[in-house]
Amino acid sequence: DPGEDSICPCINSGGVFVSPYALNLSSFTKLIKRLQERYPEFNRERIVDAVQEVRKNHKGVLSGMAISSIEEEASAIL
Repeated sequence: DPGEDSICPCINSGGVFVSPYALNLSSFTKLIKRLQERYPEFNRERIVDAVQEVRKNHKGVLSGMAISSIEEEASAIL
C-alpha cells in the first residue's frame, strides 16, 4: 500500500523506528510494563511521567539510550 509510508515516515524499511524523540511503541510499552512490575505502587501515568522526565534530562531524546539505562534513570526519579 503506497499510502502506508506516509502514515509514519519515521519507520524505515526494516521496521526500525528512527525518530530522535521517542522509543518505538513496543520498546516504550515494554519499558513501562517493566517499571510497573518493579513499582506496583505507582500508577501508569506516574511511570510515564518519570520516563518523560528522563527524556527531558537528555535534551528531549531517548533514541540511542539502552532501555536498561532509561529504566534505571526512571527508577531514580520514582
